[in-house]
This record gives sequence, structure tokens and C-alpha cells, in this order.
Amino acid sequence: MSEREPRKGRGATYRPDARYLDTTRESFDDGWGASDADAPPLRTSVTPERVASIINRNDSPDIPFNLSINPYRGCEHGCVYCYARPAHAYVDLSPGLDFESRLFSKPDAAAVLERELARRGYRCEPIALGANTDAYQPVERRLGITRAIIEVLAACDHPLTIVSKSALVERDLDLLAPMAEKGLVQVFISVTTLDRELARRMEPRAAAPQRRLETLRRLAAAGVPAGVMFAPVVPALNDHELERVLEHAAQVGTRHAGYVVLRLPREVNPLFKDWLATHYPLKYERVMSRIRELRGGAESDARFGRRLTGQGVWAGLVRQRFERACRAYGLNRSRHRLVTDLFRPPRADDRQLELF
Repeated sequence: MSEREPRKGRGATYRPDARYLDTTRESFDDGWGASDADAPPLRTSVTPERVASIINRNDSPDIPFNLSINPYRGCEHGCVYCYARPAHAYVDLSPGLDFESRLFSKPDAAAVLERELARRGYRCEPIALGANTDAYQPVERRLGITRAIIEVLAACDHPLTIVSKSALVERDLDLLAPMAEKGLVQVFISVTTLDRELARRMEPRAAAPQRRLETLRRLAAAGVPAGVMFAPVVPALNDHELERVLEHAAQVGTRHAGYVVLRLPREVNPLFKDWLATHYPLKYERVMSRIRELRGGAESDARFGRRLTGQGVWAGLVRQRFERACRAYGLNRSRHRLVTDLFRPPRADDRQLELF
């Protein structure tokens, strides 16, 4: 079904077909009274998948990490702007509603990670946890895959970074706080807006904005280096909140900050535009006009160095505002460096007894 009706608790307004399919689908009333309005509630399903490897290697020059782990494919938070949505087309599912309701988990991730860390040629460098989809999305509360991964990294004194929109990261403070004492971890919480109504529509199943600020406070209180991500910056929708978000984050103990402007790759483009026309029709033209200004006349730009910050006058103003706010609120005064020389690889085969 390709209905264009907003679903309660979901970000995408419809289910576009995966781009690799040979067929397309559309809703159809056959005269028996069935219609899109009668569609059953959209429930979340989680399919376990076996993986041969778990550490992803990145060579993008504008991303500050080389290694990452994604415990889940798809994300129940349902952020309408999520750049990871197009990846669902690789499994012939829709980057729209399927992305946030038909998830895949990697239950053996921790065991596979342990094997990869034990390889003779492995070189330790920080691993970004949940770089594509949120490692602390709601299903993590039940499955605990992210926690198992952190347990492996903590046992090996391996550095990691986390970016999340969830307060569930507080559950793992018993692991993260001792790692922080050794200089092994940094956690960023994404706070896109302080407007609860906008957050509910744009990020329907993520933690409320004020709850994310409380998570930043608890991380800082536990001694975990905490940062705030104002991402994405959506022109004419949330960009006016940049300074307020950084100010509130600094007040709860945050010491680092970053930002990313809105990206609209592949299916994210029509999904975001349909969402915008549905929820904020009076702002539609202004938002899209500013996006085209950011992207040199286009609506998307995948070039390294420009895709995260945009180009032009407005992009320059956002950068200046961000830098000025960081100076005003004491953010990014120093760069946090993670320690790598404490790493101790696990034994390659746990069945092999030690000599002594």
C-alpha cells in the first residue's frame, strides 16, 4: 500500500517502493469498503540476521571516524530526515514506513566483534557506535545488543564514540563511566529542537527534547565527556533554535558541540517534502527555497566537504552563528582525544587454555 496518510507515532507519511523492485504498488478500493483509512495499526517487527563481520570501515574524508558498528538496520525513532533511510531499499523494503517499522537486529554482534578484535592484524582506533541508525532505539531495551557490544569493548579497553537521541544510554553508565576515567569514550546526544510539538512530528519515537538534555546532564555528572549535536539544521523550521539548544546543553555540563545541515539523498527527498507539505504547508516553499540555496540550486549535494555544511551565504551564516555560540557558552574549547594504547585484544579462541 502506498497510502499518504500520517500514522500516529511514525515519521514518514507514506511507503514508497524500493527502487530496485521490478514492480510498483498502489492502493486500490475494490468496492468492498476497504480503504487506506481502515488500514490496521502499523506495528514494529524485528528480524534477526546473521552477520559475517560487524566492523564497518569508512573512507569518507568529511566524517571524523574510520570504524563504526551498527547493531540494527532500520530505526524505530522514525526521524523523517534520516539519511540512512535509502539503505532499506537494499533489502527490497521501503525507505518510508518500512524503515521505521520493519527492523533487522544483529544478535550475534558481540561475538563477531570479539573475533574481529582478536585478529592478528587488527589496529585499534575509536569505533563509532550507531553511526547509521541509533544504537539505542526502543528495541534495544529488550534485546540488549548495544550493551553486549560495549561490554566487549570495555573488557578490551577499546575506545568508542556514541551518538544517540535516546535516554536509554543512561542504562549503560556502569560501563561508560569507568571507560571515561581511562579516556575511552565520548557520547553525543542529538538535540534537534526544544519544541516538543515539532520533535513529536519530526522524530516521533525519540526521547523528548527536555529528556535528552537531562541525559546530557547525567552523562556529565557521571564523568562521561558529553557533547550535543544540533542536527540536522532545517532552514526556516528549526535553525532559529541553534543558540538556545547550545545554551541549554552547556548549562547541563556539555563541553562539546557539532551541527549538520539537512541532507536529502535519494528517497529522503520525496519523503521529507511530503512530510513538510503535510505538517507545515505554509512553510513549504520557504524551506525548500533555502535548501536549494544551500545546495547550489539543487535539493541534494553528495559532494564531500559540502554535504554536511552546505554552501553559500546562508551556510556561512549558520557556521558563524554556531562558532559564536560555542565561544559564548564555552563549548569546543579543547578537542577530546580518545586513548588507543590501552587496547588489549581478546584471546582468539576461548577454548584454548592459558599456559600459566
